[in-house]
Amino acid sequence: MQRINQMLLEMASGNFFYRLERSTKNDSLESLVIALNILAEEIQETMLHQGYANSNNPILETIQMSVILDEKGQIQMANQQTCNILSVLHTDIIGAHFTDFLTETSLTKWQTLWKSLMQKEFYDTALELNFKTKGSLVVPKMCYFTIFKGENIDERKVLITVIHHATSQDKLENDLKQSVFQFHENHNPSQNEAEIDSQKPKLRLSFEDIRKIRKGHDIIINNLEKELPSLKDFALQLGTNEFKLKYGFKELYGTSVHRFLMAERMRKSKMLIQFSDQSIKSIAHMTGFKSISHFSRTFKKHYEYTPSDLRKKSLNRDK
Repeated sequence: MQRINQMLLEMASGNFFYRLERSTKNDSLESLVIALNILAEEIQETMLHQGYANSNNPILETIQMSVILDEKGQIQMANQQTCNILSVLHTDIIGAHFTDFLTETSLTKWQTLWKSLMQKEFYDTALELNFKTKGSLVVPKMCYFTIFKGENIDERKVLITVIHHATSQDKLENDLKQSVFQFHENHNPSQNEAEIDSQKPKLRLSFEDIRKIRKGHDIIINNLEKELPSLKDFALQLGTNEFKLKYGFKELYGTSVHRFLMAERMRKSKMLIQFSDQSIKSIAHMTGFKSISHFSRTFKKHYEYTPSDLRKKSLNRDK
């Protein structure tokens, strides 16, 4: 149900390339999974077909995902859109193995292709693979592979590219959405500073700005155990700037990025203490705390009781 909820949120924000992984069960939940996958595919195909059918809006091909692997299959480079689609931090994807982001059904296909790639010096091919996000959504993509030599003549690397089709109208709309307007009011030079401050133009977020900030929100939730990069680096990963990230996050979620992160860590840790048998030390590490003492102090400050007190109450309730 969590994956279905996430899928619906992605579709609501205009992302129709995600899919839900099928199961072997034959129940109402599986029927809903099938229906959502079909709906997302039909909407995506309809948008693409409209681009082909309208001669005034030719298809544009843009790189959506771009990844470079070394000879060990580890990721050396990934563009920001790859990180956003897979809901991972850029620092976590670099150095990770490419297979970590593939579904089990695609793993065998990839291993067969990898053996073939490593036997060639120059080679181009294509293969459809299913990627998995941290939230367990499936991203089916046609991938294009190019093997090339690195700085060392004996070193081979693999460039993986995923192409996204878009119409020229999409480009025009995106260019428009990326424009942020500020409305200036005429100021009376005789007004005092307080009056002038109250009339400062308010930044207006475009649809694209909101989409990027929502993606940042999802990445934070999916990586509570990780150290958040600096806001400047995080904003660059999302394709925006630090000011828009701070301002937009406050506007959309009513709090700062770091306060939201801490609140989510507290929420998750409270749930794990109440409903799991994980040790408090493990829960502290799972929610991004390096020491149990720091976790306990922060938890008590947030909830006014310690993690140990909550665990004892939960155990007594279960009895």
